Amino acid sequence: MESVKCRECGKDVSSKATICPACGVMYPANPKWKGWGFEKKSERMVGALPLLHIAFGVDENGRVRKANGFIAIGQFAKGYFVLAQFGFAYILGIGQFILAPFALSQFAFGLLSIGQLAFGIISVGQFAIGYYALCQMGFAYNLWSMKHADPSAVSFFKPFVDSLKNLF
Repeated sequence: MESVKCRECGKDVSSKATICPACGVMYPANPKWKGWGFEKKSERMVGALPLLHIAFGVDENGRVRKANGFIAIGQFAKGYFVLAQFGFAYILGIGQFILAPFALSQFAFGLLSIGQLAFGIISVGQFAIGYYALCQMGFAYNLWSMKHADPSAVSFFKPFVDSLKNLF
């Protein structure tokens, strides 16, 4: 293996090195490496945020790309409307782990949360914790589950359940 100069710090590294031992940059022997994945920001702004920011993968320094926009899409995302694996939304979030006022995800945390594990004031899920909860099992002040049906929870969720039945 030949020795080459790292594109960042200039120290000698192997031509096959994936990380420079001196500065930590990824693929130090490749002068054109800009990371992997995808990143796109719209030019249109909403306040200080791009209207749309999509980000996946890692940048040239090996850091995970994070989407931060009014509408943010990515593995990690923050914005008003978020679609992400791990996300924080100011209004609505959809993904795997989401913290938002309105969260729809596998692990949902919010005022209204719908997910496999839902935590919020109003929670719907396989397992739910909240003030009102519609679930297979859960903990709530007003609980409608497989084994328990508080009258207040039933009257609260009944219009929602009926509207779903009408869709199908």
